Amino acid sequence: MRTSTITREQALELLRTYNKEAFHIQHALTVEGVMRWYAGELGYGEEKDYWGISGLLHDIDFEMYPEEHCKKAPELLEKGGVSEDMIYTVCSHGYGLCSDQEPVHEMEKVLFAADELTGLIWAAALMRPSKSVMDMEVSSVKKKFKDKRFAAGCSRDVIRTGAERLGWELNELFEKTILAMRSCEESVKEEMAQMGY
Repeated sequence: MRTSTITREQALELLRTYNKEAFHIQHALTVEGVMRWYAGELGYGEEKDYWGISGLLHDIDFEMYPEEHCKKAPELLEKGGVSEDMIYTVCSHGYGLCSDQEPVHEMEKVLFAADELTGLIWAAALMRPSKSVMDMEVSSVKKKFKDKRFAAGCSRDVIRTGAERLGWELNELFEKTILAMRSCEESVKEEMAQMGY
């Protein structure tokens, strides 16, 4: 069983040392919640904290060191007391783009696939009157996914490859990730408010 060498509080503090922008904090909290949901869904309930903290820290270096994304992360994480296996997990989400560490474990494959997709789904949610994923349907995500100009920064190739690595159809990845985002939308909002965003 995978366990984290740092607590969730320590992980959040570490994240906030290198991330100040609301967008990056919200994305980190969302991916954390999504990873926790997936841990439960895929039978890794006992590892929820490990999955969540990996999600929380996955972009630790992106705000301050965008040119060194996934390359600066090991140093920052090590300083924060993060274990080598979690550092590998964090870096593997950038496989093929900014990292040569391949997602091997099912958790790493989920992080690889869901990270980009949460960005696309959230961008789509912001276009809705509700500004929420609670009423988001797979068909809406599919439409936005096909429109290359929409949320152009979210790599469709990574999302496609992510689904393939998991052995899932795109629709299954879309559906599960929407449910995962619904599971944490409220708590992310609350935590952002508590932090003054």
